[in-house]
Amino acid sequence: MDKPKILDQVRDAIRVKHYSMSTEEAYVHWIKRFILFHEKRHPLHMGEPEVSKFLSNLAVEGKVSASTQNQALSAILFIYQEVLKQELGWINNVKRVKKPSHLPVVFTKEEAKAVLLRLEGTKWITTSLLYGAGLRLMECLGIRVKDIDFSYNQIVVRDGKGGKDWLTMLPESLKEPLKKHLEKVRILHEQDLKEGFGNVYLDVSVKIAGGFESGVTGHLNVTKNMGQCYVSFPDSSRISFVRNLKFRNTLVF
Repeated sequence: MDKPKILDQVRDAIRVKHYSMSTEEAYVHWIKRFILFHEKRHPLHMGEPEVSKFLSNLAVEGKVSASTQNQALSAILFIYQEVLKQELGWINNVKRVKKPSHLPVVFTKEEAKAVLLRLEGTKWITTSLLYGAGLRLMECLGIRVKDIDFSYNQIVVRDGKGGKDWLTMLPESLKEPLKKHLEKVRILHEQDLKEGFGNVYLDVSVKIAGGFESGVTGHLNVTKNMGQCYVSFPDSSRISFVRNLKFRNTLVF
């Protein structure tokens, strides 16, 4: 059997560690750029000098932010340490991007209310959840139907910052709008199922009643279970994502 391509090995290693999909996409992106920058040389045949040159180029020519440069470095360290099982030497001679020191800008109550008053429909629900439940953007995007408990007025946040699950309150003012929205999601999901779609992505470690389906490479798990649907606010009737050459139709913001 042929050995998987290097980027497929990266994806496998990331999924074994249950990193988020956004982290996988970011790491694969930076590793691919690293390889292309050095004219498609295999990482096995490169080392600290090539890494330093690439990171410096991002700073000088790409003018990226400090956080972006650090993300690229993390991706490269991942492939060497977790995939190639090689330790890079001390990475010197890198032109580092200076992280600016800015005080955070925080809305007052009046300013937050003024913003919400100018929103309506699903945009209002989304922003109200961010503000009223204290959610980060990606935490809000990751909420599934089963994670909302109307009886206890709470939301379960899965795989939040630091990979932790935690509880937050469900604002009373959002209960009825959310119930009406979830009814729309249910109708949309049932229509998708009738048309042969409606698959919802599951993490590789998740199994639910009724089992799951494996993707073409054995890594992608999907279900048609309504409870696993994202508490979505789609502008279109169906949004598809591609992972490992297979569509995963899911309901998202």
